[in-house]
Amino acid sequence: MRNLSFSWGAVPVLEDVSLDVAPGEVLGVIGPSGAGKTTLLRMLLGELTPASGSITSSTPGMLDIGYVPQLEAGARSFPLTVQEMVLLGAAGFSGRRPWFSAQERRRAAAVLDRLAIPDLGGHRLDELSGGQFQRALIARALMSRPGLLLLDEPTSGIDLATRIQVLDLVAGLSSEGLSVVLTTHDLNWVAARLPRIVCLNRSIIADGRPSDVLTPGVVRDTYGAVMEVFTHRGRPVVVDADEGPAWTS
Repeated sequence: MRNLSFSWGAVPVLEDVSLDVAPGEVLGVIGPSGAGKTTLLRMLLGELTPASGSITSSTPGMLDIGYVPQLEAGARSFPLTVQEMVLLGAAGFSGRRPWFSAQERRRAAAVLDRLAIPDLGGHRLDELSGGQFQRALIARALMSRPGLLLLDEPTSGIDLATRIQVLDLVAGLSSEGLSVVLTTHDLNWVAARLPRIVCLNRSIIADGRPSDVLTPGVVRDTYGAVMEVFTHRGRPVVVDADEGPAWTS
């Protein structure tokens, strides 16, 4: 990504953003609501066209991209099984809806097995836990064998144990050469455990390892709030510096 800028009408959303993502790299993008995180992912997907700048890939031809959007409350209400939803990830390049080949069905079964949910193919979406549904969404994104996986707030709305599972899954995928770009609001559990994070608020505030990037000055410039940063077991921990109201009983 080189010198990317984007505006909604007269309102600038991203300004002069330049980033490189290497094969097999995991990059976390953090910032407040409205900072441009999802807009950046949508430009990588080709859904939005930059006002200026360019996006290129060193991969010959078009780079396949998998995308997992933010979880929505009603997303599991669709009358689909897990296998049917995962197979929709093949529809974009097979051209067959809803008829899928035996090869595509074997591919779906293999992806579900890779994500440790091989027995969920026949389950309806409304029968899944939040973590299982997140894995099913990732499975759908992997059906096209992408070189780049985009995850928008993949740990939002799921419990701590499931966050661990999702991050372990992302680490495993990256070890196989898949590049991953994910957005997150979770500074202390997700961002602090990633190998590289970018602090974004319209433009890039900082880029590097969490231990180098998550400083009081960078957090202030990114979120517009005064925060304190401590180190616990080698990882940064960000806490609110404002004590807030003194609630009394």
